[in-house]
Order: sequence, then structure tokens, then C-alpha cells
Amino acid sequence: MKHPDEFGQAGGFKDAPLAAELSENTRRMAAVRGAVLDKPGHTRIFAISNQKGGVGKTTTAVNIAVALADKGLEVLVIDLDPQGNASTALGIEHHIGVKSIYEVLVNNVSLAEVVHISPESPRLRCVPATIDLATAELELVSMMAREHRLKNAIAAYLAEAEIKPDYVFIDCPPSLGLLTVNAFTAATEVLIPIQCEYYALEGLTQLKRTIEMIKSQLNPGLALSTILLTMFDSRTKLNMAVVEDVRTHFPTQTLQTLIPRQIGVAEAPSYGQSVINYDRSSNGAISYMEAAIELAQRGVNHG
Repeated sequence: MKHPDEFGQAGGFKDAPLAAELSENTRRMAAVRGAVLDKPGHTRIFAISNQKGGVGKTTTAVNIAVALADKGLEVLVIDLDPQGNASTALGIEHHIGVKSIYEVLVNNVSLAEVVHISPESPRLRCVPATIDLATAELELVSMMAREHRLKNAIAAYLAEAEIKPDYVFIDCPPSLGLLTVNAFTAATEVLIPIQCEYYALEGLTQLKRTIEMIKSQLNPGLALSTILLTMFDSRTKLNMAVVEDVRTHFPTQTLQTLIPRQIGVAEAPSYGQSVINYDRSSNGAISYMEAAIELAQRGVNHG
């Protein structure tokens, strides 16, 4: 039984859910602040992918990266999507004329030459994407080792970098072309954000087949290690059913953390910020911090 004062004078009992949510968010925030994350034994390289657009792919890449950097880990985000949304959200210029991941893939420029520190965190670096990347798919077709160009660039960067990243997140385009193949060949793990909707599992099954193909032909060390459910609304039975369905089919890969459908999550990128720095105490920001902690604590899971 709650004390009457908790409900406030004006709203009476109708304020109870809000008071409960604020109390719960305060508790969750304290747990997030208290979490201590160890550095992984080696750099973990994630391709963040889903061939469907609008599932929270870039938002996931950016906010998990910011959350881990906040915890004292060194993080590198590689924007591999020609739209450059991850670059925008991390406050990195990516207009025409800026050296980007395009020059790395097509002109053999080193990653070190195109890495920028993000204003989001001194421990967070970003390789931007420019619109030039839209033509890279065609230009890569005739190149030697076309599927391995990103992998080779990352390997060279890790060998030379004074500050080696603990985590690398590659934000893939929403398609399964040569850019995504490069990401899957370079990565050790795949993180798939899935919107809680009716066809979620169908798209996931297709993506899993692609990962298996890359694994057998190009990158035997690749694992679908992490699935994150996004845009979750606890008020709808369908959302609850999707969560249950995904967890049943992918029990070891699916994070317990659910990312809620929330206005702040959608608004933050338009301000050139992560959700975490835009509205740190919001449900969405706390959820992404929890997801990052869970991802780090789980380690590599080749489920």
C-alpha cells in the first residue's frame, strides 16, 4: 500500500502510474550507474544489420556505442550506410568533400585518416559515411578481394592504433549488398535490432540464412550473437506475442532488455545527439544503457 502523499494533491490516484514509473526509472538509473564493465579480452566487432528499414538499427548502433563509452570503454562506430544517419547522430560532419568510409573501401585510404572523435564522448570515435558511398556497391564489384576490403582496413587500424577500440560497431545499410557483405566479413558478431511487429521473425530468418552463407564462404568466425527488440509497446498483445516468439526461437541471442517506443528516441537524432545525451533520464535512454550493459556482460555467445 503506497502512502497517500506519493500520489500528489492535484491528480490523486491517477498520478500513481507516473509516480511508480519515476520511482522505477530512478532505481534503474542507479543500477546503470553502479554497473562496472570489464574490457573484453579482444576487440569485439559487431555488424548491426537488418534489411528492413525503420527498425531502430542506427539508433541502436549509436546509443549502445555511447553507453559503452560512458562506461569507460573505447568504442569505434563505422557508418556504412550512405544516408549517414549514424554520423549525424554522433555529431560528425559528412558532407561531400569530407573523407569517409568510401575512401577507405574504394581508394585504400587508412581508417586512421578518416576517424573523428565524437562530441558525444571522448572515448567514442566515428568513421563517417558520405553520399559517395551510394556508388561504392558498383565500384567494388570489379575490385580485388572486394568482400574483404573493410576487414583488411579494420585489421590494419587495430594493428597500428595507439588507443585500440574495445568495441567496433558497423552500422550497415538496410540491404544485403556488397557493403553489408563487407561488414559481415569484417565482424565477429552480428547484432540484429528487431521491431516488435507481426513480420519480425520472417525477416530475421532471411537474415540468419545470409549470415550462415557468409559464415560458410567468407568468415567462419561470424556469429549471430545478439538480438535486440525495439519499439516495444507493453500495451499491445501483439508486441508481447512477438517478444515471446523471438525469445522462443532465439533464446540465447535475445537480450532481456526491451527498447520502448518513445518520442525521445525518435527526436534525438534530429538534434545531432544520442538519446542518452538528449534525455538521459528517459525510459528509452535507460533502456539503451541497460542493453549495452547486458551486451557487454554476456560476452561472446555463439548460440
